[in-house]
Amino acid sequence: MKRYFFPALKLTIVLVLLTAGIYPLFVAGIAKMAPGKGDGVKVERNGLVVGYANVGQQFTGDNYFQTRPSAVGYNAAGSGGSNKGPSNPDYLKIVEDRIDTFLVHNPGVKRSEIPAELVTASGSGLDPHLSPEGALVQVPRIAKLRNIPEQKLRDLVKANTKGPLAGMFGPATVNILKLNLALDETR
Repeated sequence: MKRYFFPALKLTIVLVLLTAGIYPLFVAGIAKMAPGKGDGVKVERNGLVVGYANVGQQFTGDNYFQTRPSAVGYNAAGSGGSNKGPSNPDYLKIVEDRIDTFLVHNPGVKRSEIPAELVTASGSGLDPHLSPEGALVQVPRIAKLRNIPEQKLRDLVKANTKGPLAGMFGPATVNILKLNLALDETR
């Protein structure tokens, strides 16, 4: 028994030190070199933190671009999806309700023109981005409520669109918090 016990004990101690000590310190060190120093990228306005660039938040006014729905109520401490599949009747009812609500607030939009991301929650429930199409479909509503030409808002969406990573990985995205902050500065 001693022949197996002590090598196993030594291996366990080494792995605990490696996985519970050295690796977390290594990851924390790398994070300190990232934007936001590992604490998230804070978005400020007039010296006050108004949100985080990588955490979605809800905008309730029709005069703002709406973000993707959240299955966790935009609670960053409780990140997660709904775990309901696309054939689940409860999930389908939630999506149908979101579509109906979107159409009420955007009367000129046809049902087929609504991007899926505007009526379905992301896997984390905290996605701060939409596709450019998800933002552009909301332009007529915002233009009317804010009395801003639609072309000016389209240009604003384009100016706040980030292309795919390295020009080829992933889709183009628009950070809705940053877009709405830029919208507030538009006259």
